[in-house]
Amino acid sequence: MNASEALSKESPAVPVSAAVVPAVGTRIRALRDAMGFSLRDLAERSGVSAPMLSQVERGETSPTLAVAAKIAAGLELTLSQLLRLDEGQHVAVVRTADRHRFERGGHRVEELTPSLPGQRADVSLHVLAPGAATGGREDPPMHEPGSRETAVVLAGTLTLTVDGTRYELRAGDSVTFDADLPHHLENEGEEPTRFLAVIAAGLRRS
Repeated sequence: MNASEALSKESPAVPVSAAVVPAVGTRIRALRDAMGFSLRDLAERSGVSAPMLSQVERGETSPTLAVAAKIAAGLELTLSQLLRLDEGQHVAVVRTADRHRFERGGHRVEELTPSLPGQRADVSLHVLAPGAATGGREDPPMHEPGSRETAVVLAGTLTLTVDGTRYELRAGDSVTFDADLPHHLENEGEEPTRFLAVIAAGLRRS
C-alpha cells in the first residue's frame, strides 16, 4: 500500500492541504493547461464539477483525497503522481554515463530526460548516419494524439517529411510539427546529422 492509499483508507474526507501538498491547485491548473483541457473537459473526465475545480485551482478550497483521486484520474495520473508522493526530490540529474541509449539502422538515440511521474515532455539526442532515417516512409504516427515535436539541428542536414510534405533543415534550424501525423526524419547528406528532439504530449486537441 502506498502513501496515498494509506491516507485515503484512514481519512478519505481529510483535505489534501491538511494531509499532503499545499499547492495542489496550482499543479492541477498547470497539468490541465499542458493537456489542453478546459475546466469543462476536466469536469467531464473526472466527475468533479467545473465550479469545484475552479475553486481548487484558485486555492479557495482544498479537495478531499477522494476528490483529488477523481481529478488525478481525469488527468490520466494516479493520486500519488498528482500529489507527488512518488517523487523523492524535485531535481533529477541524468549523468552522461547514465543515459539510456539504443541504436537501430544507423539511428542512435540518447534519452536526456528521466522517467518521472506525470511527465508530459521528453528530450532526446539523435545521431543519423548518412542515409539513415527515424522510421520508414510508410510508418504510422508514433506519438499519441495531440503530441507536438520540436527538432533542433545541431550538425549536418536533416530532411523532415510530415504527411507527405518535405522540409530541408540545416545546422541551427529548428522545426515544430504535429507528431501524431505520419512523419520521418532523414539524413540525405554525406556526414552524420545530430539533432535534439523534444516531444510534448497532449498539447494540441485532436
